[in-house]
Amino acid sequence: MNKGSVQDLTIYSKELQEEMQLLVYLPSNFSPLYKYTLIIASDGKDYFQLGRLPRIADELLENNEIENIIFVGVPYKDVKDRSSKYEPTGEKHGAYLRFLAHELVPYLDEHYPTYQVGMGRALIGDSLAATVSLSAALKYPNIFGRVILQSPKVSDELMKAVDGFNSANSFTVYHVIGKGETEVKLTSGGTADFLEPNRELNNLMKNKGFSIFYEEFDGDHTWKHWQPDLKRALLQNFGL
Repeated sequence: MNKGSVQDLTIYSKELQEEMQLLVYLPSNFSPLYKYTLIIASDGKDYFQLGRLPRIADELLENNEIENIIFVGVPYKDVKDRSSKYEPTGEKHGAYLRFLAHELVPYLDEHYPTYQVGMGRALIGDSLAATVSLSAALKYPNIFGRVILQSPKVSDELMKAVDGFNSANSFTVYHVIGKGETEVKLTSGGTADFLEPNRELNNLMKNKGFSIFYEEFDGDHTWKHWQPDLKRALLQNFGL
């Protein structure tokens, strides 16, 4: 199987006032003559290593099963950094959303042959990275046209943002949650039920007319279940 390449880059974010690492997967037959759909992942390193996304993409591209994609991972520095950027109440949350929309997307559009339209850009994340992906799409629905949510952490703030959102047809949602996610260990200590809030989120989005794929899988809040789900997520969102 032909393997794509992974570039490890850094760009400076004025919004966040810090250097941001990027992992960029380019398909094996990458050419500036073609156009590519962007998939942007928070928890970026996890998607490359635990999710093995480049390998899945190599296989699907080789078999002509998905459109041309460029996969961009945005890693977090540590647990504290992750929660300050991804939690809707985090101190850097707003700046991180602006980084995604106003700095990262223009950078990628400038350096790679992208479609430069909302439907040509997707956001993907697991757990809190799914929360921030949905938050970004709600804030910038013209910039991001597809969102892939794997077991998002659903807070009151996120529910309020969805409830107040009025252009449900601006992006599509792929949403999975595990039936075993009733006592998820939190980095802050303690546990939380993720399943019930995800059901409420799905009902709210359905009622608001979002274009949704929703499924509950047999399993808990781990990569053991998110990793095998990625192939279907890519096929459903980018399949030919």
